[in-house]
Amino acid sequence: MIKRLLFLAVLGFAVFWFLTIPATVPESALSAHTPDLANGREMFLAGGCASCHAVPKQDDKTRLGGGLALNSPFGAFYAPNISSDPKDGIGAWSEAQFISALTKGTSPEGEHYYPAFPYTSYQRMTFDDLSDLFAYLKTLPAVQGRVRDHDLPFPFNIRRTLGIWKRLFLDGEPFKPDPSQPAPWNRGAYLVNGVGHCAECHSPRNGLGAIVAGKRFTGGPSPDGQGGVPNITQYKLKDWSQDDIAGTLADGMTPDADRVGGNMVEVVRNTSQLTAADRAAIAAYIKSLPALEGVAMGKK
Repeated sequence: MIKRLLFLAVLGFAVFWFLTIPATVPESALSAHTPDLANGREMFLAGGCASCHAVPKQDDKTRLGGGLALNSPFGAFYAPNISSDPKDGIGAWSEAQFISALTKGTSPEGEHYYPAFPYTSYQRMTFDDLSDLFAYLKTLPAVQGRVRDHDLPFPFNIRRTLGIWKRLFLDGEPFKPDPSQPAPWNRGAYLVNGVGHCAECHSPRNGLGAIVAGKRFTGGPSPDGQGGVPNITQYKLKDWSQDDIAGTLADGMTPDADRVGGNMVEVVRNTSQLTAADRAAIAAYIKSLPALEGVAMGKK
């Protein structure tokens, strides 16, 4: 009886270990590509990389030394150093390691990243856009200093269990354009659902911290616990025109002459620097989101 239990325990552990092996993108999967730094900057801005990874309380948003605390129901996460520093940042990473991090949530050391890093959205990006982003990041200042470890209680501090989470919530599918829609709409859909990762904040989450698929973009509690993030479907924005949405992304002013607040201030800091065409594309997609009521605060 004891031998059977031991065998089952070993077998169960082996199955768990196999199912939670971190996935990577091999170098052989990458095609020859000449980096486009202008596009890399556009991806940097659309992704709001500086909002999380810039060193807190300093004006230079290109100093990506990390350190910002991201509080959650699972504990506190600290945004890492993604500067070009070869020791403390990503300066020594290969392109394949960078793409593995953003699409598979796997570190160069072969460990799972926590989904506070929104690779569930970044997986929709093309490899060329990711390569351009990587090349652009390498042009920014190197910042020394490693960020402290995340402050997570047991069992959330066991990274290996994220392999099961990924099997449930990371589908590995790139963005697929809708041939029935015009090119600007598809560009907006790509920016919103991919690099812009808008649903990561503007959607409620289930008990495992994953977006509730049927309630995407309907708002929810703020990730930092301060207030809520609004519904951006036509349930809330039905009176906003496409130009209103694009205008808010440009200057932070809403159609009723108010200004955006909270974390959206940082978002607008970035979207205001996008091309007008990309802001219009984002607006076209958001304006097309069907009206959908969200979940009342405090409920799931």
